[in-house]
Amino acid sequence: MCRLCDPQKPQVPCPINMSAQAGADAKTLALTGTAEAQKAAAASLPKGLGTPGRQVLIKGGAVLSMDDKVGNFAVGDVLIDGGKIAAVGSDIDAPDAEVINAAGKIVMPGFVDTHHHQFETALRSQLSNAILINDGRPSSVSNYYETMLQGFSMVYRPEDVYINELFGGISQLDAGVTTVMDVSQIHHSPEHSDAAIEGLRDAGRRGVFGYFEGWGDHAKYPADAARIKDQYFASDDQLTTMVMGGEIYLPGYEEAWKVGRELGLPIALHVVGTFGMQETFDQLATSGMFGDDNIFIHMTGMSEEAWKHAADAGSHVSLSVPIEMHMRHGTPPIQKALDLGMSTSLSTDVECTMTADFFTQMRAMVSLQRMVANEKALSGEEYPELMECIQAIGHATMGGAKGLRLDHKIGSLTPGKDADIILLDAEAMNVAPLNNVPGAVVTLMERSNVDTVMVAGEIKKWKGQLLGFDIARLRSELENSRNFIFEAAKIDRDLFA
Repeated sequence: MCRLCDPQKPQVPCPINMSAQAGADAKTLALTGTAEAQKAAAASLPKGLGTPGRQVLIKGGAVLSMDDKVGNFAVGDVLIDGGKIAAVGSDIDAPDAEVINAAGKIVMPGFVDTHHHQFETALRSQLSNAILINDGRPSSVSNYYETMLQGFSMVYRPEDVYINELFGGISQLDAGVTTVMDVSQIHHSPEHSDAAIEGLRDAGRRGVFGYFEGWGDHAKYPADAARIKDQYFASDDQLTTMVMGGEIYLPGYEEAWKVGRELGLPIALHVVGTFGMQETFDQLATSGMFGDDNIFIHMTGMSEEAWKHAADAGSHVSLSVPIEMHMRHGTPPIQKALDLGMSTSLSTDVECTMTADFFTQMRAMVSLQRMVANEKALSGEEYPELMECIQAIGHATMGGAKGLRLDHKIGSLTPGKDADIILLDAEAMNVAPLNNVPGAVVTLMERSNVDTVMVAGEIKKWKGQLLGFDIARLRSELENSRNFIFEAAKIDRDLFA
């Protein structure tokens, strides 16, 4: 039972957990309101997938392992035992395994998003023309900081947080993003925090809960971190883990860093020159405060000295390339991170401005890096090596896994790791014929090519259909939340603004 279930109507199925109903079989996965396509897909699910002792063989796909020791296979197999990867090879013999025919598919690790504000899902595209802060021009009256963080977000109820988190998570599952760090700057009360965690968890994918700030008299950040960790994240052996938010543009950030480190949590923060953070960031750098537990988001407008300290400390950089270009965070520091050899990942940031699919993120990263390098080449200057597609995929998979301290579990198709795997359709009209696997993933594909998605060996999407969710009902709940947020914030909803 979830927050959307009505105890007065026990006959109405739970909209997020259809497969867990008593006596459920493949047909119960066919959801009210989304119906026949899901029913047809669910009926062909391999029996016993994801259960202990049950082997499943993904056979005959183009296997992109993202592990140099494992290698890649033009035609290869991946054997799954329960929720773990048991073997990867060219022709695995597993006569008792249930077989998934992957011919015509690219088999690879799921994408890892290291920074996504999922609580804003109901406000998708509302700020598609906005920049980060007001620059005094009439066109920027509606801007992210004032309109979103100081406007819309102030009126969220816990129930709004839940449905936004849930729908945003399910949507990314559909796009092959199997892991997210959710930066939920919506902790106006412990009830808001609980709702965010429940929404993240109920989406059924691997989630890292980013405990960031909130506003108002009932906000308990950062003091509530200990309670949250003890209640929800006492074990590391689960799909959800926790990160501490430590925004240095907010008063009292020192306490958040202190609490986070006392609890043994990574500390994540936005680092953006637009907000005038350079001086504070420099002070932290020179005082030795950086560590390999830091996740620095954006890293625009920072000094050379601070960059060197961050690199020496082993800190991680999360880049949101399309957003950084679009919203005036500053030029994405792709080359700087590469030159310093820093652990680097990709992230989607805010859907109120830009899509949260990872094909967009990878294409943007490759295109911008090559544009800057090519311009130098054309000008007769020294220029760096051009980024290749496989490198972008690395940042989208293993890079993110390392940044979130999950690389022992995910990020590559390595025996012993959890089976977070996606199958991409390489026979679709926008891809066929397949000539180069990394190139097809980065330069040709989009979310419609995501055929199958597994998290820890459990199927979340099968033959192009999400399973286990009443999407029609959840969309209706999200629309109701959207309507409330606009009305409570006293902002008109103009479809053509």
